[in-house]
Amino acid sequence: MKFAEKLKELQGQYMFMKYAGGSEYGKLVYVGEDFFQFDIFDITTMEYSETLYSNPKLVLEVMTGGSDIQRIVAEVSARL
Repeated sequence: MKFAEKLKELQGQYMFMKYAGGSEYGKLVYVGEDFFQFDIFDITTMEYSETLYSNPKLVLEVMTGGSDIQRIVAEVSARL
């Protein structure tokens, strides 16, 4: 299985992503063959701060669990 295929399975989830340009918390919105869309979440204000479009080959690490991610999901759920 290719990494881009695995990212497609994680589409729509909140996560911590480390990529060639930095590392951020956010939501993986879309994954295509040549790019992905990642909405970056500012954990201090609990709001979306920007959107990243990048090549999946530049992703170094993805973490989908942990206390910080659970806190983000809880905050977003409380605002719905």
